[in-house]
Formats: sequence, C-alpha cells, structure tokens
Amino acid sequence: MFEQFRNKFQLDDDKWNEYIDCFHRIEVPAKTILLNEGEVSKKMFLIEKGGIRAWFNNDSKDITSQFFFENETVGSIQSFRKNIPSQTNIETIEPSVLWWVHKTDLNRIIEEIKEIPQLRDMLIDKIF
Repeated sequence: MFEQFRNKFQLDDDKWNEYIDCFHRIEVPAKTILLNEGEVSKKMFLIEKGGIRAWFNNDSKDITSQFFFENETVGSIQSFRKNIPSQTNIETIEPSVLWWVHKTDLNRIIEEIKEIPQLRDMLIDKIF
C-alpha cells in the first residue's frame, strides 16, 4: 500500500522505515465506530480492505453523507486539522483492514518532508 510513495522518492531506508512505523494496521468487524460525533479526531485511516461510512444524527435519524472503500483515506478532516469536535461519525460497514496514523506522527512526517515538496504534496493529497 505504501510502495506507491516509496518507488517515486529517494528516502534512505532508515527514514522510510521510521515513517512506515507510524502507520498501524488493524482488522475490525463491521459496525466498528472509528470516530464519534463530538470527539476530536486524532487519527486518519487508510483502507486496505473493506468499507466505511461517514454519517451524522439528524433528529434521531442516521444520515449517511459519504462512503469510503479500498485505497481511500477517511477521517473527519476538519476535526483532525483544526482540533475541533467532529460533526460526523465514522463507522465500518463491513469487516475492514485499516491503517491508521496519529495526528502527531502525521504532522511530524509532513514537517520533516517539507524539503521534498513533491513527496509532501503527494502525502497530503492522499491523506486529505
């Protein structure tokens, strides 16, 4: 999943492995809540396998706003970037294999690779 980045940029193996170690693989069943409405998002998820929906509660009705599938990223971007409560819930709709990265690690990676603008921009485009 990460090889699309690795093959395009010259990073030494130690630095590459340090960045990859920031991403954590999890397997979760359907109906797993990854983020609750009102919580501040601290993680972004990359979907290796499975499906996820973003939804919110409107007068006790679940309103789905978006679906996400393999090779896509998901998270409450506004909450993640601005450190504010999420307006959406994020939940798996089928058993899923996900990679997550914590906000502090992602911010550090982006800061460190700012000297490689093409890599930084590709990572930001993929994540956000």
